[in-house]
Amino acid sequence: MSVADNLFINMCRDILENGTSTEGEKVRPHWEDGASAYTIKKFGVVNRYDLSKEFPIMTLRRTALKNATDEMLWIWQQKSNNIHDLHSHIWDEWADEEGSIGKAYGYQMGVKHQYKEGMMDQVDRVIYDLKNNPFSRRIMTNIYVHQDLHEMRLYPCAYSMTFNVTQKPGQEKLILNAILNQRSQDVLMANNWNVVQYAVLMHMLAQVCGMQVGELVHVIADAHIYDRHVPLVRELIAREPHEAPTFWLNPDIHDFYRFTKEDVRVDGYVTGEQIRDIPIAI
Repeated sequence: MSVADNLFINMCRDILENGTSTEGEKVRPHWEDGASAYTIKKFGVVNRYDLSKEFPIMTLRRTALKNATDEMLWIWQQKSNNIHDLHSHIWDEWADEEGSIGKAYGYQMGVKHQYKEGMMDQVDRVIYDLKNNPFSRRIMTNIYVHQDLHEMRLYPCAYSMTFNVTQKPGQEKLILNAILNQRSQDVLMANNWNVVQYAVLMHMLAQVCGMQVGELVHVIADAHIYDRHVPLVRELIAREPHEAPTFWLNPDIHDFYRFTKEDVRVDGYVTGEQIRDIPIAI
């Protein structure tokens, strides 16, 4: 059994068995038919993934690695807030008639700020510090910008990354670790998708900065399973997991801005059946 599957199964069981129901509360999300979308939730879920030992893509069902990578690069590399720059349709319902999601996600990553070294956006600042000041405790990004929330079509869910570099005695190569902070997560739809995205990001940053990957710590303030997802989750976590696949990242690329979704793959990826027609709360 892969570690990612085991963590997912245990998290879902904990939410279903020990979580709090929002039924009857005033909630913002609703289903397509207009009914309120209630959840069972847990506060403060923390999962740790050692990327040096395993790539954390679940095998209970297939996670679309290339599409997940494409969305991550849309935010972190292209720094775009327009769905026409994305090769999937997962953001379509939040975009305006011109394809914009407002001052959200990629927009915030591309805003330049003044530093003593000059003007840099958040991504370039992270790469600069990892290369020039790797042991700094200030290497982080944050896209939950309160002054711009009113101009965002959707408030950021995964909103910050904090990077921390360590070094083992006797080893020359530094180890890149990170914490992903998420205010809210639809566990069935988004959990492994987000984990895979930021695991890929860490592999890419480690490679371009001459490091090796360490731990990805995923902190979710509100981890929830929607009421109409409960039977789907129960069926999913009852499946037999497979062994984790092997992750490959194109070793010839050492510039973060040259990576594409074609530069990643997983070998030996065996999964259970995909779950179709999952209802989406909006």
